[in-house]
This record gives sequence, structure tokens and C-alpha cells, in this order.
Amino acid sequence: MNEKLSVPGDILNSRILNQQLVNSTCTTPKAVVSHMGAMQAQDYAMAKWAIGVRLPASTEALIEKAIDEGDIIRTHILRPTWHLVAADDIRWMMQLTAPHVNRLAATMYRQLEIDGALQSKTNEILIRLLEGGKQLTREEIMAALSRENITTNELRSYHIMFRAELDQIVCSGARRGKQFTYALFEERIPPGKPHSREEALAKLVQRYFTSHGPATVHDFAWWSGLTITEIKQGLELVKPILNHIIFDKKTYYFVSRQAEKFPAGNLAYLLPAFDEFLISYTDRSLCLDPTIAREAISSNGIFKPVLVMNGKIVGLWKRTIKKNTVAIQLYFSDKELENSYDLFAACIEQYGKFLNLNTVIN
Repeated sequence: MNEKLSVPGDILNSRILNQQLVNSTCTTPKAVVSHMGAMQAQDYAMAKWAIGVRLPASTEALIEKAIDEGDIIRTHILRPTWHLVAADDIRWMMQLTAPHVNRLAATMYRQLEIDGALQSKTNEILIRLLEGGKQLTREEIMAALSRENITTNELRSYHIMFRAELDQIVCSGARRGKQFTYALFEERIPPGKPHSREEALAKLVQRYFTSHGPATVHDFAWWSGLTITEIKQGLELVKPILNHIIFDKKTYYFVSRQAEKFPAGNLAYLLPAFDEFLISYTDRSLCLDPTIAREAISSNGIFKPVLVMNGKIVGLWKRTIKKNTVAIQLYFSDKELENSYDLFAACIEQYGKFLNLNTVIN
């Protein structure tokens, strides 16, 4: 099916709608994460705001509670980095993507001498340590592995736990103060209906193009870690529900929400570092001008918090938290946009309420 859109503005407007940045239909933190499929989350504070900005009137405490209670899991699942994923989705998604993520990590496994025999031994120890609802920090787990004469330097310990996540042995537990913990996967994750690989593939394809579309096959390949061959197979499986447009010789797929009225007037957002609006596409030129690209994305792949106006990235922002106050600094790419402070005032107020802090604009 080919639904007519004017481009590129309507591509960006559709992404804003589909990513729940306006007219959000989600009512819980878990619903946001489930709708998005998975959300990149190595910057934990920013990952919580990525949910919050899509969930009107939410708070950091509400999202932390959903993570602590296991509605949302922080794990490695699509690529070798942290993601948030709804607990109901983790089994079928891990089944689909874990083989690829393990292949990407294979060289590091070999360098660190993490082979099948070692991982089998460490997995058995992890089960003994965590069974019965216990939740331990990585430091506590590594101390136990060291007592079993297993080498646990920083890099090796990270990859032992990384592989245990992909083996569905462990997953994130509740935070203990500021420390992250691990829990036993089988005790924390609800049982789910078994999926064939084709069912899981179709589900992930549909989830991505529903929440991130319009997007290209290469965008989805980057986000999911799947091969182009697998993705084309997945597109065929969900072909009846997909729309597409061709712009600049590229095909953009999406699940239609165009009947929903897009709000009039200027729309501004204070988006977090590593937000899906920017990171989940390979071609970011529609929203990111080259003049600001090097400021928004560092040479070593760090995605910074960005200011978005009408689908375009127009600057950066930084926060400083002191006692009961969060100070926000805005940096615009174009000095002519500096009179847009008032447009972002509501965003800053929303962020302050999210953190339960007073706000100051520096």
C-alpha cells in the first residue's frame, strides 16, 4: 500500500507522532517502552527521560518504580549496548536478536577467553547465587566468581554478564541505592507464548515501523542488528499493513497514522542523549543539519541531549542538578533562534516536574 505524503516535513511529523512525542496514546512507562520496541539506555538518567517525554505528567520516580518492579528490563538485546525493553517482549526479542549480538561480540569473547565451557560454569554459579529472588550487584557477583578461581577483571566481568544476559540467565534487578543489580531471568521475566523465528521477525518489523516509521530498511537494519535478507523476509510477512513512500530514491515504510490530526503551531522538545528520535536511523539528515551534526554526535559516537523544533534539531542542552534545583543551559546552533527560549520554557518546566525539582534557565 502506498499512502501519499508530502516530504520531507511530513516524514518528520509522522515520526514525531509515531514516536509518541505528541498526542501520546501511552498511559504507563511499560506501554511506552513496549510501543517503541526497545530504547537505547546506556545513559540511565537520560533513558528515563526518554520515556518521560513520551508520557505526559510522568515522573522519574514512576519510571524508576516500573524498572525496579521488573515491568521494564535494562539489558543488552539489539546491539552490544544497553536497552530498555518491556518484560513481556524480552523472551521473543532475545530469541531473535541474541545470536547476532553474540556474533558481534565473538572476537572479544575469544580475546578474554570466554568460551562455552567457562560460560557454562559461570552460568551455573549465577543461578546458585541468585535463585530464590536474590538480587546482587556485579561487584558482589564477581567476588563470588573470584572465589571459584574465575578471573574477573573489569572488561572480563562485563562480558561474562553480557553473555549471561544473552543466554537468558540474568537480567536487571531493582536498583540498590545508586547501584544496579542482577536478578535471575527465569524468576523475574513472565513466561511468554513461544514464537517461531518468523513470528518474532514479523513482530519486530511491525513494532519498529509502527513506532519509528517512516524509515528505511537500512534504518531498521542499524536499529535491530538484523541482516538485510532477514529484514526483507520480515517486510513480506507484514506487507499487508505497511505503507511506503519514495523520497530521494529511498523507500520509507510506516504503519499509517495520518488520519490523526497533527497539531498546529511550533512544537519544541528537550530530547535526551541517545534518544530514539535521532539514534534509531542511519540517515539523520532530515532532522540534523551538517552544521550541528558534529556537536550533537561526537566522533566516538556519543549522542548528546538535543533541542528539537518542528522536527529539526536546532541546538543542544545541558543540565546541572544542585539540591532542589535543576539548571538548564540551552545552546542554539543559529543565534537567530535564541529568541526561542520562550518556546522551550514549557519543555523545561515539564522536565523539572519530571525530576520533582525547581528549574532555572541559565
